[in-house]
Amino acid sequence: MKLTQLGINGAWLVEADAHVDNRGTFREWFKLDEIRDVTGIEFIVKQANLSVSHRGVIRGIHYSVAINGQAKLVTCASGHVIDVIADIRPNSATFKKVIQMNLRGGDPQAILIGADLGHGFLALEDNSIVTYLLSSPYSPNNEREINPLDSELSIDWHLNMVRDTGHIISTKDAQAPSLAERLAGRQLPQ
Repeated sequence: MKLTQLGINGAWLVEADAHVDNRGTFREWFKLDEIRDVTGIEFIVKQANLSVSHRGVIRGIHYSVAINGQAKLVTCASGHVIDVIADIRPNSATFKKVIQMNLRGGDPQAILIGADLGHGFLALEDNSIVTYLLSSPYSPNNEREINPLDSELSIDWHLNMVRDTGHIISTKDAQAPSLAERLAGRQLPQ
């Protein structure tokens, strides 16, 4: 397993060896000891999620304000997504920086997202399956979202890639506050 720090502190690309034979592919995509040794993050899995998205679906930008936040290890099991990590920490040197990564089913890659970063993705294929390992369980009182189309984050969602089908955003995400509103309301990770 190889871990490479991305351009935001707390965001890592995780690459694993894929073992391919006549049956298909096998990979190990989570090893606690290796993640802890390289990143210093004690990533204890408290919940696992799986989403299946239609082409054009945008999910996010989501984050948690729980005491210890919610780190995520995300991989695409099938399909193709553009994964988005947003630095929403007001005191960070990279505040408002966004990183995008292509994740494809079958590729031996995952993204480790620190507990205090925002996350979202755009599905580029029908039935894109994204799996998440989470360091804390879902807590409705601590979950927050930022409108994924917020101009202050300037996320290039590559909507030209889904122009023929259009994009789909949940009502909750479409009506989510902007980054500036979350900042003014002191609802960003500190």
